[in-house]
Amino acid sequence: MIYTVTLNPSIDYVIKVNNLTNGQVNRVAEEHVYPGGKGINVTRILKNLDNDNIALGFVSGFTGDYIVNSLKDLNLKSEFIKVKEGFTRINVKIKSDEETEINGQGPKISEEELNKFYAIIDKLVDGDILILSGSIPSCLDEKLYEKIMERVNSKDIKVVVDATKNLLLNVLKYRPFLIKPNNHELAEMFDVELKSTEDVIFYARKLKEMGARNVLISMGGDGALLVSEDDEVFISSVAKGEVVNSVGAGDSMVAGFVSGYLKTGSYEEALRLGAASGGATAFSSDLASREFIDRLVKEINVEKIRKSLS
Repeated sequence: MIYTVTLNPSIDYVIKVNNLTNGQVNRVAEEHVYPGGKGINVTRILKNLDNDNIALGFVSGFTGDYIVNSLKDLNLKSEFIKVKEGFTRINVKIKSDEETEINGQGPKISEEELNKFYAIIDKLVDGDILILSGSIPSCLDEKLYEKIMERVNSKDIKVVVDATKNLLLNVLKYRPFLIKPNNHELAEMFDVELKSTEDVIFYARKLKEMGARNVLISMGGDGALLVSEDDEVFISSVAKGEVVNSVGAGDSMVAGFVSGYLKTGSYEEALRLGAASGGATAFSSDLASREFIDRLVKEINVEKIRKSLS
């Protein structure tokens, strides 16, 4: 089974306002409400690609009920821990002349509630896949991802981590199956400026040396690059289309990559489906549909630009 973890999910309230003006009443021209959070985005795309999975994390209050019910309406499985204090956050995303985001705080999670979550993690078995996505709420230990990976380390579980800087760097000692920073995050991790594809490869390999088995780097309009566990380097092209939504594109790439790998066992095909899934979401107002992904995957070229060093 595939499990996704969203520690701080949200209701994403996406609105379009023509000529947003501070200090005045602004009228909404268009509005959408989605269950949000990086792990939930991964869950939705995995399901669109016919991969059964279970969403894990914490929810609270009436907004948490909305998250659970929305996933149920989409025929998605979840085992969220219901938190007593606070409520699941609402994130407001305003699209106008510029994009503005206002993100809520989220609930307070107690030690007892955290232990209930650990009890679910402890039930994972050999062959499962665990996908850890996004930030850790400020009420929880910043080493939570490390603690989760330590708990499953003795089992044959493929762990995927999509997080930023220290959250990602600190889990490398547990040899995650896949990590997916973007090129800006990669530069930030090593405090460098990436001036070429060779630079991206060099620092992606550094992350491999530090423990990651596969390193997937999303590079926006320049495609995506994979350094595989065999030290082969693949780079994908980008599908053509108009970017209308940056939210969830990276999560869609993770889901597409995992789905492609499970179906084919090929890193090349995994990268192709990952790139198509990320592009399809970027070109959609919501997360990508299966039909759109299937259409774009035919446009994606994947080139092996370097064989393994062995």
